[in-house]
Amino acid sequence: MSLRLAHIFRHPIKAHGREELAAVALSQGRCLPWDRHWAVAHEAAKLSDGWNPCQNFSIGAKAPALQAINATLDEGTATLILTHPDRPALTVRPDDPGDAARFLDWVRPLVPENRARPVQLVAAGRGMTDTDYESVSVLSLTSNRILSKRMGVDLDIGRWRGNLWLEGLAPWEEFDLIGQTLAIGDSRLKVVERITRCRATMANPATGRIDANTLDALDAAYDHTDFGVYAVITQPGHIRAGDAVTVLP
Repeated sequence: MSLRLAHIFRHPIKAHGREELAAVALSQGRCLPWDRHWAVAHEAAKLSDGWNPCQNFSIGAKAPALQAINATLDEGTATLILTHPDRPALTVRPDDPGDAARFLDWVRPLVPENRARPVQLVAAGRGMTDTDYESVSVLSLTSNRILSKRMGVDLDIGRWRGNLWLEGLAPWEEFDLIGQTLAIGDSRLKVVERITRCRATMANPATGRIDANTLDALDAAYDHTDFGVYAVITQPGHIRAGDAVTVLP
């Protein structure tokens, strides 16, 4: 099977909603446009200027219900439509203080009472990725199917909050791509490192409820809890779902 780009996702608010895209323009050294553009700081956060690590934010590892949020972004107006099976649909402009307050009111019921409360929407001028560099996550549909079969559970790919999903790799071949470059459309992405996973992946993105122990399954079968790889964009360009993917040295 030839290697192709099957899905493109971004997450405008870190850990608070996914959006599938048909196509996107990539910029050198940046993450996907609007990916993790905003993040939700909690009451115990210790923020510095610019990028901050994930422990400062409300995330699915601490609040699994967040995994069931879906998002649609109007880039021209920076307006988001957010949906969740347990909440009414919400339309907000996160940069508007009044809308930010409405968003926080909307999301608080999704965070367990024993967790730090969400108190502020922040933006850093760059994607608030889990890495301190702006990364793009690359994942394999084959590996997801293999793990699903091993667990006896159909693992929705939304669990992994990935950006680019590839079809056609051998099981776990994505780990062998580290140090190599992916050519997709006229863009180039260099694969940098593996992604170590957290408890967020245990929650079903349709319900926001924990129903599959992905971490124990990975550890028992492979002696690690890694799934997917991080890449950096080394050449800008346009990519589209369905594009052929070529592995370069």
